[in-house]
Amino acid sequence: MTRSNDELLAKKQQLVARGISNATGIFVKEARGATIVDVEGREYLDFYGGIGTLNAGHCPAPVVEAVKSQAEKLLHTCFMVTMYELYLDLAEKLISIAPGGFEKRAMFINSGAESVENAVKIARAYTGRAGIISFECAFHGRTLMTMTLTSKVKPYKYGFGPYAPEVYKIPSAYCYRCYYRSTYPDCGMHCLEHFQRMFAAEVAPENVAAMIIEPVQGEGGFIVPPREFLPGVWEICRKHGIVLIADEVQTGFGRTGKMFACEHWGVEPDLMTVAKSIASGMPLSGVVGKADIMDAPEPGHLGGTFGGNPVACAAALATIDYIEQQKLTQRSAAIGEKMRARLVEMQEKYPVVGDVRGLGAMQAIELVKDRGTKEPDKDAAAAVTRYCAENGVIVVGAGVFSNVVRMLAPLVITDDQLGRGLDVLERAVAGASK
Repeated sequence: MTRSNDELLAKKQQLVARGISNATGIFVKEARGATIVDVEGREYLDFYGGIGTLNAGHCPAPVVEAVKSQAEKLLHTCFMVTMYELYLDLAEKLISIAPGGFEKRAMFINSGAESVENAVKIARAYTGRAGIISFECAFHGRTLMTMTLTSKVKPYKYGFGPYAPEVYKIPSAYCYRCYYRSTYPDCGMHCLEHFQRMFAAEVAPENVAAMIIEPVQGEGGFIVPPREFLPGVWEICRKHGIVLIADEVQTGFGRTGKMFACEHWGVEPDLMTVAKSIASGMPLSGVVGKADIMDAPEPGHLGGTFGGNPVACAAALATIDYIEQQKLTQRSAAIGEKMRARLVEMQEKYPVVGDVRGLGAMQAIELVKDRGTKEPDKDAAAAVTRYCAENGVIVVGAGVFSNVVRMLAPLVITDDQLGRGLDVLERAVAGASK
């Protein structure tokens, strides 16, 4: 017996912890490419891609085949006891595509939050320091350390304190809502100058182990920093012996038009965290970086029972090969150009669109009640996402004020699907502008 979305939602509310929310009432039966089919047979265009997990699309054939083949041979052992070659193959591949010409090492765990947790541990072991600097509008996960690094109180942090110690926040380069009320490019990059004040007033650089940053802030609202910012942060880290961690969990594997977003600025991070689209939805994440830093923890100090699961490793190898063979990084850039052109048109027509921003196929609109005051319009963003879902397109919200609509369509989306989805989005924005 096939149950309806409403019936399954009622069952979910009876069985699943209330804290596990649902942005839509849709239960998925199957998905391919850039489309999702629900249990009632209705088809949707996927403009959120598992929140950045499905760059290679839903169920890419080579990945499905790799999972099937590996599942027949070996499901699990625990790599820390009895090993398998797939882990090494994936480490070799990740090292080869990660930025930086230096010698590297890699390790694998299960989730984006775990990759960040381990990057922090590695940086502390290497430097012998405790302090970690993160940025406002950041999202790094939901565990204690990653929740502390994250910069959005509700729903991620409220009621869950006290938080991890020795974490320091600094304003991000959010030009649309500049912390210093300046305007780029005549601002003098106050966001970089502020480090001098921070190191004098909050924490000495000699006590800082690492600085962690998303090259494009994801949950924060797809905030793309000005061209000087990331290289400036990199230089500050090098000057003070601070480990630079690039959190590429959402921006990696072709999403921004490069394999990794930090490549847009020529930045070579000391450590990089990866997850989401690494394995087309199989639970896998990793840390990759400079060999001497990665090797700082002693044997046994890193790991996890399921980390680098063989089926997930097989899926990751097939996913990365697919991204490369299908030239999905180039496709991402093309999608981004088409999407941005339409979003800018919407901005010109509808006053509710205060800002359009993104990089590659990682695009967003920030909705406001008034362009002059830039007062966030959370209700308009909710109305847009709701209208889209009701009309066959799934988008999700973002932003520290919950007034951003973000788009992370699979990079295999066709031009026709992209156009149809943007048509629905425009109707939703038009409705929200009335």
